[in-house]
Amino acid sequence: MNPKEKENILKLEPFKRYQYFIKKIADFEELWTIIDENGDYAISQIDDVEFISFWSAEEFIASNLDNGWENCKPLKITLEDLEENIFDVIAAENYLINIFPINGRSGFIVSLDEFTRDLQEELDKIQ
Repeated sequence: MNPKEKENILKLEPFKRYQYFIKKIADFEELWTIIDENGDYAISQIDDVEFISFWSAEEFIASNLDNGWENCKPLKITLEDLEENIFDVIAAENYLINIFPINGRSGFIVSLDEFTRDLQEELDKIQ
């Protein structure tokens, strides 16, 4: 990804980043999250709500690896692994999904149902 493209994406408001994210993962069938030093998904919490975060590319994660996340590292996930394994974890733990947070600020927050609906709609367009 060239620096100008990255800069333009980072300037987008959260919902526009979400739309970009959905298109990218539908096209490339991969996405990124972060794991802690134990290999567990890094989960953030606001009040009593827990979130798992996803990004479209590893380059966007670095701005989030501070304030307690210094020991976390990026993890690439295939779309197949997301659908077959991670969706079950999200559902079982009742996590919300934080799409594309940047600079330690929340991205676009969606439920698993909203996320799977939007992703499926995009996948249907390209099949």
